[in-house]
Amino acid sequence: MAQITASLVKELRERTGLGMMECKKALTETDGDLTKAEDLMRIKSGSKASKVSGRVAAEGAIVVSMSADSKQGAIVEVNCETDFVGKDPSFLSFANNIADLVSSSGETDVSAISAQTLPSGETVEEVRQALIMKLGENISVRRTKKFEAKGLLASYLHGGRIGVVVDVIDGTAELGKDLAMHIAAVKPVAVSAAEVDEALLDREREIAKARAVESGKPENIVEKIVDGSVRKYLSEVTLYGQIFVKDDKKTVEKLLAETKSSVDSFALYVVGEGIEKKVDDFAAEVAAQMANK
Repeated sequence: MAQITASLVKELRERTGLGMMECKKALTETDGDLTKAEDLMRIKSGSKASKVSGRVAAEGAIVVSMSADSKQGAIVEVNCETDFVGKDPSFLSFANNIADLVSSSGETDVSAISAQTLPSGETVEEVRQALIMKLGENISVRRTKKFEAKGLLASYLHGGRIGVVVDVIDGTAELGKDLAMHIAAVKPVAVSAAEVDEALLDREREIAKARAVESGKPENIVEKIVDGSVRKYLSEVTLYGQIFVKDDKKTVEKLLAETKSSVDSFALYVVGEGIEKKVDDFAAEVAAQMANK
């Protein structure tokens, strides 16, 4: 049997990014053959990825990639199971590589991205599986958005958990940054009233009408109450209708009018938004175990 030297283990670790004991075990199983050991670890990482694929991954990171001229960029959410792994350097490097890939290639379909090649020469899926093997958690690329700016792109990241990219036409870099921070803080759902989903407006109208009727308002003023409620709702959920966070005397729309600027589009990602997290009930778990006994 070949001697498994420290230098062999070190080289396999550099190739795979996995732990020392895992590398030593793979080399032992393959009689010190580096290529076979690397293949074995890739096979095992694929098996582990399959085993953890059903586990909820609602933590992770939001990352942004931007070209030097701020004319193209991408925002990406990559998920894992715990906040601890979400801060791991190898996890963040993977996420940033995905953002760079989306920004340069324009590919935003998650399934298609998995087959694309990263600078290391490996595919996104190969690196993802290796990370799962190394970090022991389910890891997934959840969503991406590519920007081709009509104006200039600006971005803001808050703790890696909230990310914004905004396309500002005829605005300065400082204005773009202010708007990105505003979006992260106030979380609009659309740029203007024209872009708000009609289903959301219908829901708001129904709620406002039901409240007015429930409170006994006369039928002739119910519609006025409904219209007023919808206007208030739009001022709260549209970027243009919101009060600017740095100046409570003006709306974002007024700020943009003063600067002769406009916003074409934006993306706001929040880590785990919309993912149903598993809530462990320890007492119920113990009770179930006692009942089984």
